[in-house]
Amino acid sequence: MLDFRAAIFDLDGTLIDSMGVWEDIDIDFLAKRHLSVPEGYISEISAKSFKEAAEYTISLFGLKERAEDIIKELNQMAIDEYGHHVPLKPYAKEYLLFLKRQGIKLGVATALPKVLYEPVLKNNGIYVLFDAFASTDEVVHGKGSPDIYLLAAKKLGVPPCDCIAFEDVLAGIQGVVSAGMRAYGIYDRYSEHEQAQIQKLSKQYIYSFAEVLP
Repeated sequence: MLDFRAAIFDLDGTLIDSMGVWEDIDIDFLAKRHLSVPEGYISEISAKSFKEAAEYTISLFGLKERAEDIIKELNQMAIDEYGHHVPLKPYAKEYLLFLKRQGIKLGVATALPKVLYEPVLKNNGIYVLFDAFASTDEVVHGKGSPDIYLLAAKKLGVPPCDCIAFEDVLAGIQGVVSAGMRAYGIYDRYSEHEQAQIQKLSKQYIYSFAEVLP
């Protein structure tokens, strides 16, 4: 018998194996401006909303560009990849189907906009499994705050204390905990440098969804 009523999932680096895509996109984006990707940049922006990530990038590199123009450019670079090429993490679909059979409500809490999360979920055949979707586009703060997780719980109609949430980066785990939910950390190589801190805050830390299957 499961002791929670809803499970909320981050996408990039958690349900979907997409962080390598963002590394390529960020390299190409910055290369156009004759810049290289600093260490830790990808994991830093992965927990932010698109607007926060654009503003962070402008500030970090001193760019004379508007955040909305950067967001539009990044979206265009990512749409084809998310719609056709980004795969699920191993055993992700099996775990979602298991939870669904147990009557658990499923939600998404992602920094991705709808134009990216909808095609990647549909292409991988799991879009219909979810009961609610929450994007950082809809809240004031990014993954370090509880906002998006509270929104996901509200859309699911389940109190935060009855929700668990899976995240791969430290800021996400911190947001889950501050929302009053149980945090489950999942390994992704791009957040390996945060692993010890993620493990400390997580109820459980997994390397694969196979570990939480019966």
